Amino acid sequence: MTCSALSMIFEKCLKYTIDVDLFCLYLFIYLFLFQGYVQEGFGLFLHSSIFSLLLSVPAIVIIYLPSINAVPAVIVLACYTVIFLKMYSYRQVNSWCREAQRLATHKRKPIRSLSASSMGKVNGEAKQVLPVRYPDNLNYKDLSYFMFAPTLCYELDFPRSSRIRKRFLLRRLFEMVFLMQLIIGLTQQWMVPTIRNSMQPLMMMDLSRVMERMLKLAVPNHLIWLIFFYWFFHSTLNVVAELLRFGDREFYRDWWNSETVVYFWQNWNIPVHKWCVRHFYKPLIHAGVKRWHAQMAVFLLSAFFHEFLVSVPLRMFRLWAFMGMVIQIPLAFIGGRMLSGYYGNAAVWLSLILGQPAVVLMYVHDYYVTHYSA
Repeated sequence: MTCSALSMIFEKCLKYTIDVDLFCLYLFIYLFLFQGYVQEGFGLFLHSSIFSLLLSVPAIVIIYLPSINAVPAVIVLACYTVIFLKMYSYRQVNSWCREAQRLATHKRKPIRSLSASSMGKVNGEAKQVLPVRYPDNLNYKDLSYFMFAPTLCYELDFPRSSRIRKRFLLRRLFEMVFLMQLIIGLTQQWMVPTIRNSMQPLMMMDLSRVMERMLKLAVPNHLIWLIFFYWFFHSTLNVVAELLRFGDREFYRDWWNSETVVYFWQNWNIPVHKWCVRHFYKPLIHAGVKRWHAQMAVFLLSAFFHEFLVSVPLRMFRLWAFMGMVIQIPLAFIGGRMLSGYYGNAAVWLSLILGQPAVVLMYVHDYYVTHYSA
């Protein structure tokens, strides 16, 4: 990956989205000048349209511009996905606050400070000296802070630390630089040669050799995945949080002790898990959906985004990542009832160690057949 390739994709995405952003800006100015004339349903339609454009426009640009490299394409799609999730949370929380304000006005009760923590205590329980009241939070400063904060769930009052710890920040920065170089080195010197040596057995459908190559690939793949987890969730997110004095540092829990697949997905990525619980799982439960069906819906939503972040940059739609997530549903059902303790933990680790290289080999095989096979 070169700097020119990365700058190219950002330039193209900005070029195709700037008109959309200007249109939304003019539309919001119009709504501000003529506020009170727009119904709730029309506002919901506008939000839905903007959210759809956030995901569809970058994907269309990447698919129809073959000069864009897959690696920067993944980065850009990941950024737009994060923006999509953040903006959805921002809109949803302010909608809850607006509804609560209407109810309080109707009952003639004093309106207390409304925040996500007071409504569900989802993203921290820090005590606030000067609570923010809706709609005083609707300003560019508040929205800008949320867009850079290492969380996907919006709050009117974020927990804040008292100062920036310089030594802590320098340690995390050193980890970021060192571990990124280690990931690149392991990928180039260990993982890529193993994948190349796996192409011939895959093309010949030699199952015994394919299994041997997959087991050989599992070692560097799992090692790189563990390093990437530490690099992103511990080093990178802590750097961002420290610079912003963001107080909630629970980015992961003890997922390595998972005895079930459900426990693993609930604890390895806390920001995404909190967003799914708050904005997807609980609304389904409140709508009358059964608990198990709501959990399946969360897995399917996660499967969609996994496939979206892989298939679009590769310009291939093979659904291997989607199927890899869907398989987690029967594994969660069987493992939760038949395995527990050390056996359940071993099953979770086995699915991680063998599942990822299998999906990697499938995508590499299809990519090789599509682009290089005669």
